[in-house]
Amino acid sequence: MGSALGDVLGLAAAVAISPLPIIAIIIILGTPSGRLNGLLFTLGWVVGLFVLGAVMLAIGGSAPGSTPSKPAAWVGGLKLGLGVVLVLLGARQWHRRPPSGAEAELPKWMAAIDRFSPAKVLGLGVVLSAANLKNAPLTIAAGASISATALPAGQKIATLALFVIIASLGLLAPLAVFLFTGERAKATLSGWRSWAARHNTAIMAVLFGVLGLKLLGDGIGILVP
Repeated sequence: MGSALGDVLGLAAAVAISPLPIIAIIIILGTPSGRLNGLLFTLGWVVGLFVLGAVMLAIGGSAPGSTPSKPAAWVGGLKLGLGVVLVLLGARQWHRRPPSGAEAELPKWMAAIDRFSPAKVLGLGVVLSAANLKNAPLTIAAGASISATALPAGQKIATLALFVIIASLGLLAPLAVFLFTGERAKATLSGWRSWAARHNTAIMAVLFGVLGLKLLGDGIGILVP
């Protein structure tokens, strides 16, 4: 189980470093219903990641299995494809990065977050985790890696749960600051929001590129004897 967790640890850390969801939860925490909506948003995020990863575990369980010495070819093909997608997205993000010191343009829906109902906040958490252009490929890759191991089903699920916890630290940190420090959290969270908005595009471009190359390398290593 330790080896399987090690394989997906980097992917989990990359999911955790997601500027837009971090900005979103900071905005949510600043609304009148910040405590409830912050918890709902985080719940939606966790559910989205876990369900997407669980789907990959189920698909992997029904696909041709891996040997103890080498993952199955389908895992290599999947990682290769995801790697190509991430590298292309990284190049696109880098090309679109704003001038030095300027904030990246944020999605227009962020301006309406304070008017979201609890159900919409919950759904937003699911969408930003399971349908996000960065997080979805990384979670799919993690699920594929876990499913390709020879671990018992229970340990695979436990490994996926640990992946989700680590991948959620980017949201859990501002949520914990808000819950435990109350009004004093506003200045801290405002600083985090400004930093994330300023560096959003560059962070995404670098993460896409680095992780895309890693998945390309993993895929080639599996497919090429």
